[in-house]
Amino acid sequence: MASEQAYREYVAGNLDRLRRTAFLLCGDWHTADDLTSTVLVKLFRHWRRAADFEHLDAYVRRMLMRAWLDERRRPWRREAATDVVPERAAPDPETEQRLAVLALLDELPPRRRAVLVLRYFCDLSVEETAEALGCSTGTVKSQAARALQVLRELTEGDPLWT
Repeated sequence: MASEQAYREYVAGNLDRLRRTAFLLCGDWHTADDLTSTVLVKLFRHWRRAADFEHLDAYVRRMLMRAWLDERRRPWRREAATDVVPERAAPDPETEQRLAVLALLDELPPRRRAVLVLRYFCDLSVEETAEALGCSTGTVKSQAARALQVLRELTEGDPLWT
């Protein structure tokens, strides 16, 4: 089937990027894998229609954003945090900074986090981000400005960010 082969080629070429984007949104590789799988199943169901889209990547990114926002709205699906953290090896400085970035992103509400991920990780314009999130460009600008302000306040005086 030519259609199925085209789907497989699209997934093979974009799977890593989709997983990384999902990870930046949720901060957890297991959840990122779940989100990616959910989106790819939905994409397969609608592949005949979606394959003809001019901006297929934007369509899939929007599906990913919606799946993540839907997941955040389901409190009964969230795992409960524990007080005891398992022992881990000392992280290298690069890993430490990545974890710090994820912790900072975790401080943001879902919409602001999504705006930052789309704008600065996916390198979308304000207009493309607004389209992906289904909001106005003004909302994207204000959410980005507020999110960056919160990040500045959280990192102020921290030697990791100077």
